Amino acid sequence: MTPFDYSRAGDVAEAVRLGAAAQAKFLGGGTNLVDLMRETLERPSALVDITGLPAEITETNDGGLLIGAAVRNTALAEHRVVRRNYPMLSRAILAGASAQIRNMATVGGNLLQRTRCTYFYDDAGSRCNKRQPGQGCDAIDGFNRNHAILGASEACVATHPSDMCVALAALDAVVHIEGNGGARKLPFSDFHRLPGDRPDLETMLQPGELITAIELPPQPIAARSTYRKVRDRSSYAFALVSVAAALEIEGGKVKDVRLALGGVAHKPWRAQKAEQALRGREATADAFSAAAEAEVAEAVPLRDNAFKIELAKRTIVAVLGELAGDAR
Repeated sequence: MTPFDYSRAGDVAEAVRLGAAAQAKFLGGGTNLVDLMRETLERPSALVDITGLPAEITETNDGGLLIGAAVRNTALAEHRVVRRNYPMLSRAILAGASAQIRNMATVGGNLLQRTRCTYFYDDAGSRCNKRQPGQGCDAIDGFNRNHAILGASEACVATHPSDMCVALAALDAVVHIEGNGGARKLPFSDFHRLPGDRPDLETMLQPGELITAIELPPQPIAARSTYRKVRDRSSYAFALVSVAAALEIEGGKVKDVRLALGGVAHKPWRAQKAEQALRGREATADAFSAAAEAEVAEAVPLRDNAFKIELAKRTIVAVLGELAGDAR
């Protein structure tokens, strides 16, 4: 047992002050953090309980949505505005975990899940640069069926586990952050890092900074959106490949599109090449296939996961075809 201090924050200012302590961690639902503490993979010197912070979902003046970081995943998935205006987000959350975990997990905590694989958990027998930078990565030459095909490095090939974050990437969400240096906002696409040579650094948060809210800008296109998750079993499992997509068709052509992938990279992967390839094109299966090909053209498979390239292409085409059919 690793000893740690425990305190409960009454407001954001107090949370930031308490979180400034060396090796302190914020505790929301604890569904990932507490699990890693049990495995002694996380050893915080202090836990700052933030479950008492505001957990509200409010509509913004411009028609968007502001989601408090302490909002539980179930509450967000079931919110009427989310289901109506951002259905891909609701579906992603429901695909992400069991009901028990969704009832505990918070929105802010979901963003801060560790990007990890089985080698990360094997502290006794495997090398992992996420646990100890410079140690090496046994996944590269090991069993790597579930690992990354995009954006990986020689230091790490793990994939980001969140389903919610894939939808947030497609929706151009904005992360609200508070720290000792004041408040700031960060585009969701910039929040998570690719591994590079420091895979232990997973987000752009500075030490002691706290996520206070997630903002969804108004996006009429998002009302026609969906999320599809391909996994080994229908019960709770991480995605082999997932797709969050929104599609707007006008006159038979793609007027606008939002597309993000999960299960393929160290962070939620915004499929910008596919989006660029689709805008202004005829909304046909051939166009969807060409866009999918463009997105995975630079994929680098490992020994066991080359199938993910074809799986990603087929899933993109299927999801866009579904949305195009609904639009017609």
